[in-house]
Amino acid sequence: MEFYTTRKEYFTSRLVSLKKQYNSISIIRFIIAVTAIVLCYYSIKNSSFGSYIYPLAICIILFVLLMKIHGSIANKKLRAQTLIAINEDEVRHIKRERSNFENGAEYIDFKHPYSYDLDIFGEHSLFQHLNRTETFKGKEKLAQMLLTTLPHKNISENQEAIKELTGMPEWRQEIQVLGRMKKDSQATYNKLISWCSSRGNGIGVVSYVLAIAGPVALGLCFIAYLLSGMEALFNACTSIFVFNLFMVLGKAGTFKKEINTTTEIGEILQQYSLIIKQAEEAQFKSKKLTALQQELSSGSATAGQLIKKLAILFSQMDTVSNIFAAIILNGLFQYHVHIYKTLYNWKKQHAAAVEGWLTIIGAFEALSSIANFYYNNKEYTFPELNTGYEITFKNVTHPLLNPVTRVGNDITFSPRFTILTGSNMSGKSTFLRTLGVNMVLAGAGAPVCADNASIHPLPVLVSMRLSDSLSDSESYFFAEIKRLKQIMDAMNKERSFVLLDEILRGTNSDDKRSGTIAVVKKMMAGKAIGAIATHDIEVCNITAEYPEQLINRCFEVEITDNELYFDYKLRNDVCRNKSATFLMQKTGVI
Repeated sequence: MEFYTTRKEYFTSRLVSLKKQYNSISIIRFIIAVTAIVLCYYSIKNSSFGSYIYPLAICIILFVLLMKIHGSIANKKLRAQTLIAINEDEVRHIKRERSNFENGAEYIDFKHPYSYDLDIFGEHSLFQHLNRTETFKGKEKLAQMLLTTLPHKNISENQEAIKELTGMPEWRQEIQVLGRMKKDSQATYNKLISWCSSRGNGIGVVSYVLAIAGPVALGLCFIAYLLSGMEALFNACTSIFVFNLFMVLGKAGTFKKEINTTTEIGEILQQYSLIIKQAEEAQFKSKKLTALQQELSSGSATAGQLIKKLAILFSQMDTVSNIFAAIILNGLFQYHVHIYKTLYNWKKQHAAAVEGWLTIIGAFEALSSIANFYYNNKEYTFPELNTGYEITFKNVTHPLLNPVTRVGNDITFSPRFTILTGSNMSGKSTFLRTLGVNMVLAGAGAPVCADNASIHPLPVLVSMRLSDSLSDSESYFFAEIKRLKQIMDAMNKERSFVLLDEILRGTNSDDKRSGTIAVVKKMMAGKAIGAIATHDIEVCNITAEYPEQLINRCFEVEITDNELYFDYKLRNDVCRNKSATFLMQKTGVI
């Protein structure tokens, strides 16, 4: 937390200084503007414009320079404000006060094998806990990482990259602040990709020749007029000026199509270019990060330079919406014809690469988010990977639980499947989610919330939390049957890590018991690894049939001084205590 509080204090002090500079320059600009107006007034009043031309020119030059400085300071102010907010968010997050980070609720999928059951997305979710992405592609990439289990090689590469980024907190915050200062959205991203994929209409040879010849002719006529003073040459200049305007006006429809896109995404492109520049200039050592960095190269120019060029072209193209500027620039130079041709050529040469570049930004952001997660939790560990279907956790806990009060447990999946018993509130469901979430983290290359771990990454299949689907006219019970069928089908394709919590609740006890036993046997036939939680003690008897594959484990509750006490410690054997009977007697129900 010290890093965040120190950064917050530094940028708070920096912001105070920048505000003073900003206000001072505002006052100076106002004084210069008033001075210029006074000079203009006296030059008109005294009919001696020549006497005032030099001081007036100096005022204009100073005003323009101060505008640029003012804009630069405004940008620095925004950067400082954003960095203050970022570090405040981290402090609040560590203190567990609240989270301002996006929760990825749009990625909730009830049909996914585990994301809904394990609270991967939504308020107080794993995604919100990890997420430090600011771009649409960054958020999407992080979501993808949490929705799939990567191959061993990719997990190892991600682990190496995350470890490297963990030691670069300033760089990670720079990526974050650049994304947050001008946030994009899925709509903005889609418009950019749509522009890149559209063909557009080029500028014909004749039109382009006239776009060069017209301004050249205008310049020559004007010089000749200055030298000779002939009124006919001045009239020719006026005619050429109007001709240039009409040439540009004839292409107004083509330009309008470009404006519909450029207005919204020009500033976002500028931020993309700055993020890419940070990635290009960093000195990476890990294989994953250097590979991503190399993918940003594009011939002689870098991706950052090319995206910046595109942002400038969009900004220049957007000046067509300023009527006064459009008339002057196009009448003199056919300005927008030249800008459009340059933009069209850029699209032909580089548009196909844009989606890939933005995907790389997303990959950097996603890895950076997980590195931030590890930076905030140095006690976590990167699991060792094995290929022997061995899964072992030492002191494993859930990363979303309060570190002060959470209780860790050791577990080795040998025997490979656990029948878990325990009363309500004893910790069964939380433990299953703990196992599931940490397997998801391990499958993405992230550290796990444990002291040590050795894992064979496997697809995660879960049936814990289902809901009635009114739109599909589907009951809870039928939804659960469909989920179990989904799990069985997936298990038939490849070995999986399966977590089941009190299945078949919608039927009578005998049917539930026989169905649960049948499901467990199916798990054994499919060589599944994992656990099933049940309240039915008789289900535990099946371990006698599969002594090398099944084991009974439990969470017990103790009654001390007429109070229930849960220690949330995992034990071998079957749960024996009856907390429900005790609670009903104590509360007077029975």
